[in-house]
Amino acid sequence: VPKSQALCQVLNRLFVELVMKCMKEEGPRHYFDVALIGYGGADHNPALAYVRPAFAGNLTGRDLVSIVELATNPLRVDEEQTPSGAVKTPVWVDPRANGCTPMCEALALACKISTEWAAQHPDSFPPIVINISDGAATDGDPRVWSRRIQSLATRDGNVLLFNLNVSALSATPLFFPDGAGVLENDYARLLFEMSSHLPPYMASLAAGMGMSVDSGAKGFVYNADMSAVVRFLQI
Repeated sequence: VPKSQALCQVLNRLFVELVMKCMKEEGPRHYFDVALIGYGGADHNPALAYVRPAFAGNLTGRDLVSIVELATNPLRVDEEQTPSGAVKTPVWVDPRANGCTPMCEALALACKISTEWAAQHPDSFPPIVINISDGAATDGDPRVWSRRIQSLATRDGNVLLFNLNVSALSATPLFFPDGAGVLENDYARLLFEMSSHLPPYMASLAAGMGMSVDSGAKGFVYNADMSAVVRFLQI
């Protein structure tokens, strides 16, 4: 299965889990706002940057949607066959992978969305930005935008930026390193530098899942397969 297709499956399942966590008798409650940004090369010219909100259907073009809107506006509902019978599965995003990696432009959009959200919700838990990529930025130094994002804050703390490097290799994923010395190349060290430190409660969750999390660990995973992506997003 291509990485883009597998990642979309993981994201769609994550959205289902988020909706279920917010579900009450009367339906989903507005506990979360969610943004989804797609970035890569344009279909007609892979060398041209493509950065835009990735939700489709009724949510096309929306920077940010509430969990209620997400629950009631899937792109479609697919039917999957399981050993126990057919299961209907909502789908919000389809795979797309092409060309360049305009990570700086994508982080700039994430910064804009986070800035506006933090200003409107000053007493809330700060936004969490999760950057998932399989390649190095092709449009500049993303550390500039990582610093701007992490400088944003609500009264509850600074915005968190986590990075996830998706790999098609069979290498063992490296979860939450506490130093760049264990990383094998400049790209991995750059993503590590860009990442926020893992908050104590997330470190505790990771330890509860059997991971070794030392003091100073950052929200970064290198060489992640899809199983690692799932565990990372659960934390």
